[in-house]
Amino acid sequence: AVSSAVDARVKLKERADASAVDVFAKNLRDLLLAAPAGQRATLGMDPGYRNGVKCAVVDATGKVVDTIIVYPHSGAAKWGQARSQLAGLVAEHGVELLAVGNGTASRETEKLAREIADLIAEGGGKRPTPVIVSEAGASVYSASEVASREFPDMDVSLRGAVSIARRLQDPLAELVKIDPKSIGVGQYQHDVNQTWLTNSLDSVVEDAVNSVGVDVNSASVELLERVAGITKTVAENIVTHRHDNGAFRSRKELLTVPRLGPRAFEQSAGFLRIHDGEDPLDASAVHPEAYNLVRSITEDTGVAVSQLIGNSAVLTKLRPADYANETFGVPTVRDVLAELDKPGRDPRPSFKTASLAEGVEKVSDVRPGMVLEGTVTNVAAFGAFVDIGVHQDGLVHVSAMADRFVKDPHEVVHSGQVVKVKVMDVDVDRQRIGLSLRLNDEPGGEQGSGSGRAGRREEAGERGTRDGRSRKRGGQRGKRGGQRGGGSHPVGAMAAALKQAGL
Repeated sequence: AVSSAVDARVKLKERADASAVDVFAKNLRDLLLAAPAGQRATLGMDPGYRNGVKCAVVDATGKVVDTIIVYPHSGAAKWGQARSQLAGLVAEHGVELLAVGNGTASRETEKLAREIADLIAEGGGKRPTPVIVSEAGASVYSASEVASREFPDMDVSLRGAVSIARRLQDPLAELVKIDPKSIGVGQYQHDVNQTWLTNSLDSVVEDAVNSVGVDVNSASVELLERVAGITKTVAENIVTHRHDNGAFRSRKELLTVPRLGPRAFEQSAGFLRIHDGEDPLDASAVHPEAYNLVRSITEDTGVAVSQLIGNSAVLTKLRPADYANETFGVPTVRDVLAELDKPGRDPRPSFKTASLAEGVEKVSDVRPGMVLEGTVTNVAAFGAFVDIGVHQDGLVHVSAMADRFVKDPHEVVHSGQVVKVKVMDVDVDRQRIGLSLRLNDEPGGEQGSGSGRAGRREEAGERGTRDGRSRKRGGQRGKRGGQRGGGSHPVGAMAAALKQAGL
């Protein structure tokens, strides 16, 4: 009996670990594949009160061009001084984005960013866009060996501002420098099987990097070593070769990199991009092994490679079967044609930012019934947490996500997604906010009809089984479940959600 109990506990622990690791992996993938703002000059702002706001300007390529620490939260005079100093930097470097970390003093610093943007616009310049950015893991990066190698002479406190700016430009390229377990998108990470967790997260990072592709002439060692077939040593050799000899002009040139042999080249070439090189195909996901296939297409169509790429009018008329052979089957030819139609296509969504409500800067400013815009910061089995700009994420319980039964919150939302939510409950003392994705829900009243778990329980009760008594008992259970899920909520929607979540 004791042995059976131990076995049962072990199996339950394994199931719980697997579930937690799966949630962590899904959230990490969503965060890594978040929409990049692109190559735009950015001012990173790491907020703080007493220690000031650490700021770093990075150009369109991610290179740090200026840094400064300002103290806007130390009085009106300091506020005006900080605004003038930063506006000068923005104008000097043509900054388009103002990336504000979402930590302490973030909303106050965002207000400063808005005033800077207004000041630039009033002066006839292009108004930069303020954006709240998750700074999870930025402090870990600041004190890391990677940051020390990148910025050996830069103050540790300023490195976080650089990370905030760069992760807005390209989340994937910057977040690969941080241990995935330090990014903060999972739960119970210290309690689960660490080998499972590490292997799962490493696999997610590699898959994300390979699905997007890597620009060989700008990628860091940390990004390159995540490409299939590329070890850390080879990644370092690629960067060294680039520094010593200038930008790579073709994929073939990679074969001159020490320790990057034919096998590694075969595995990695399709994921490595070279823009404005000698061969336009080097900027696409078409593997060099398939270049001859593309040449045969150009011969048949009479259209040069440079003109064939992106030419839907020509490509859509081609039949994959006409080019299939012993080396390339129809599915492979179809994939090549799809890549030629949209070369180097990025699987990540287009860039979008949440518009945080002005005047709603702390939990006490939030009122039930408000409809606010925010960003999903984490997704768990019981729901999703949303940053609405008050230093405390609100919870959307899984039962308040849609007008249907939702088994997995990932079916509805993902980390980094911008959403509109309705405030259902606010507990200022406990710093808790209950939210709903169903904007027609009323605080303290019914939250949808027949939806969520209660609705499913009631349906199950009505169906019952073939046995009459079982059907009756099922109906009673369903009725009680329906009462819990719908109607009035004497303890509040948020309290009910937190109770179901085990919090």
